[in-house]
Amino acid sequence: MMNSKRILVTLLCAVIGLALVACAGNKDAASTAIKAAEDAYNAVKGEAMKYVPDKAKAIEDSIKAAKDTFDKGNYDAALNAAKAIPEKVKELAAAAAAKKAELTKAWDEMSAGLPKMLDAVKSRLDILSKSKKLPAGLDKAKVEGAKSGYDTAAKMWEDAKAAFAGGNLTDAMAKATTVKEKAVEVMKTLNMQVPAAASKS
Repeated sequence: MMNSKRILVTLLCAVIGLALVACAGNKDAASTAIKAAEDAYNAVKGEAMKYVPDKAKAIEDSIKAAKDTFDKGNYDAALNAAKAIPEKVKELAAAAAAKKAELTKAWDEMSAGLPKMLDAVKSRLDILSKSKKLPAGLDKAKVEGAKSGYDTAAKMWEDAKAAFAGGNLTDAMAKATTVKEKAVEVMKTLNMQVPAAASKS
């Protein structure tokens, strides 16, 4: 009887011991997986936050959720959650690269056309400022308003170029779009022909 009890206690201890070993193993595996997920995300975080901030935030939320699950002692769930993150990070990196390429292409198109528009407006304003009589449909107030609009657009174009040079494509494109809208507005005020490409939204 005593032997049976002893065997039972020994077996019970062995089972508990194995469970603890398994638990420790799962804890280590989950901790390693979470670190791997964080390392993978940190490698692309800079670009991702610039070009696809919403998607980057979703990854950060996933990592935080895995950590919270780990802290609660649910190591299996934390491990499974963390293991899925690196694949999502790959998708995030691809999305950021695609957005960067899209913005770069749009910038190239803008930087090819906008300076010409601004030069045309400046040339027109120079001619009007020297004219003794303004063309029909124009008066001094309209010309002054157009000059002010041109000055604003020219200054913002410099800001857009600085943003692009600094690697902030999103801000550069936002500024360039405003410059285009202002340039189109001024050209219409001066009764100039707006380039077809600039008329598109």
